[in-house]
Amino acid sequence: MFYKILKNFFLKKNVKKRLLNQPLLSKQQKIKTIGVLVDESYFSHTSSLLEEILKEGFVKDQVKVLIYKDKIRSKEEIIFPCISRKNISISGEIDKKEVLDFLNQPFDLLVNYYDTNKFPIMLLSVKSNALFKVGFDTVDKRVNHFIIKESIENYKSFTSELFKYLKILNKL
Repeated sequence: MFYKILKNFFLKKNVKKRLLNQPLLSKQQKIKTIGVLVDESYFSHTSSLLEEILKEGFVKDQVKVLIYKDKIRSKEEIIFPCISRKNISISGEIDKKEVLDFLNQPFDLLVNYYDTNKFPIMLLSVKSNALFKVGFDTVDKRVNHFIIKESIENYKSFTSELFKYLKILNKL
């Protein structure tokens, strides 16, 4: 219990430090690759969200998904690469290769599909090499470049709003 509180304190400190050094939105370029970071503690329709993104004309190879869960059960079927609080050290280091590959890949768009300020998943968002980040309005405003005000259960509405504004911003 005490370790969890201490770890959360240091992760929060790490996220805030990284948010101060976060680069501004760089160049205007079209979106070809998408990363999706989902908190499956509250949202369990990741496959449906992925289908909605693919309906917009993207190929499955262009879209990568990373799942965050508070606890990963041993007998649980895992479809996408997954990370939990256990895989993140107190200093913010990550020990899973597939997660590091996801974070180091230079996505044109990162969809932060979580609506709570959990510092482990916020650390993943901040560490990502994505050029353009999109998320919900209930998360710290410094994490995302573009914010959509929607409820997390309405993934169809979220994706339609996202792609509508990406077309307006001339990103598609």
